[in-house]
Amino acid sequence: MSDTQHPSHHDRTPGLVVAVDGTSGSGKSSTCRAVAGRLGLAYLDTGAMYRAMTWWMLEHGVDVHDPAAVALRSGEATVVSGTDPAAPTIHVDGTDVSGPIRGEAVTGAVSPVATVKEVRERMVALQRAIIAEKTSTGPGIVVEGRDIGTVVLPDADVKIFLTASAEERARRRNDQNVASGLPDDYEAVLADVKRRDHLDSTRPVSP
Repeated sequence: MSDTQHPSHHDRTPGLVVAVDGTSGSGKSSTCRAVAGRLGLAYLDTGAMYRAMTWWMLEHGVDVHDPAAVALRSGEATVVSGTDPAAPTIHVDGTDVSGPIRGEAVTGAVSPVATVKEVRERMVALQRAIIAEKTSTGPGIVVEGRDIGTVVLPDADVKIFLTASAEERARRRNDQNVASGLPDDYEAVLADVKRRDHLDSTRPVSP
């Protein structure tokens, strides 16, 4: 048989990469998981990785509003992200933190942690390693976040920006909170959505 009939591993076509960016509460996760499941692709929630790092900082008593302190400890946590769209997982130092990272404490602290240059550099390196593995050994991956199409994967095959009004995103997030047993407080959620929009759009690194 000729080489053209049996291409080597190095000659194979890389898997598909779909980069989906968007604002908090815009429906990125549900959309990306559905697309990945429909197309048989892996799935990576980069936001969960930043939340996992934030959880570790809080657990270790690091002042998340002190960039120097966060930068100093940013290399200590081992963050492992699962890529199954049907059951995505996130672990820190072997602990399943998929529940805790969605709590109020992490939600309120993730933006200042995610603005730290050293944190972003480490997370981007981890994300690119996962993406490289999934595109070299599988059909591809759907990646969601805030800077995937601009920083992490500027050459992605497909790039999408998904958003909605602050009011609609707050309604969706508040409904999720109520469904999980948290208080019904739309105005507080709306204020938090607007706060995160401002922090994420004005940060010096990957705004």
